[in-house]
Amino acid sequence: MKISDKIFVAGHSGMVGSAIVRELQSRGFTNLALRSHSQLDLTSQSETEAFFSSERPDIAVIAAAKVGGIYANATYPAEFIEINLAIALNTIRAAKNAGTKRLLYLGSTCIYPRMAPQPIPEDALLSGPLEKTNEAYAVAKISGLKMCEFFRKQYGLCYHSAMPTNLYGPGDNYHEKNSHVMPALIRRFHEAAENGQSEVVLWGTGKPLREFLHVDDLASACIHLLEMDNPPDIVNLGSGEEISIRELAEIVAETTGFKGRIVLDQSKPDGTPRKLCDTSLLRSTGWKPKYDIRSGVRSAYESFKRELKSGRARM
Repeated sequence: MKISDKIFVAGHSGMVGSAIVRELQSRGFTNLALRSHSQLDLTSQSETEAFFSSERPDIAVIAAAKVGGIYANATYPAEFIEINLAIALNTIRAAKNAGTKRLLYLGSTCIYPRMAPQPIPEDALLSGPLEKTNEAYAVAKISGLKMCEFFRKQYGLCYHSAMPTNLYGPGDNYHEKNSHVMPALIRRFHEAAENGQSEVVLWGTGKPLREFLHVDDLASACIHLLEMDNPPDIVNLGSGEEISIRELAEIVAETTGFKGRIVLDQSKPDGTPRKLCDTSLLRSTGWKPKYDIRSGVRSAYESFKRELKSGRARM
């Protein structure tokens, strides 16, 4: 990876893509080929082929995807599999045809079986049934990482994949109903503190354990992988640490200045008791995260307040 390389970051306006762009720019990379969705529809084979043929990037990072929570995945499974399959097929094939020498494809830890061992190792892939609530998305992502694996095997191209755990940080989605747990807690406790509420109600027992990775740590891990001469075909990207939802809520409450009570509504479901990645492969390559959960939450909250003030917060 050279400073002069032309790098295409697909999905550069999203939380993940924008973090990767920031990390690249902080390291002096300026030859970036960036296109918004309105400028380039990656579900269109002809548009994607034309872009790669014209720009001929040396490196491509595929962070573009159709994503959503349980409700969206359950309601629109056809869209989730169609759009994500199209993005994978079009970008990976067009990169190969244009002579792109390096490609990093980003998936998600939801590709692993519903009953995968904990912590989840990379070799758990395809070892059991998928979680039904996000099966369409997972199948599409598995197809993309397998394309990279087989293109590497047959054509000798350094195309490889990374599977991030739960991400948070600048550019996150703080929608009242559609956000994930970290941004949902940040918004809820911020508003409770601002409004002087006496309590915040959480669903479930607060006991489920989750792993979180700051998106800036994800970005540094991606650049680390791109700098490796012989990266793994697939590698988990995570902090390797887990925290209960109750403990996380307490940290967010403290960070936002909320002084009231945290009330647990145990009539509501908990969800999966535990979901932790085995990150030993990634750490064996010499990478480790910058943020622990407390410093990460502080950073994310400061970003949220800046985004609110500027009107850029995704609400």
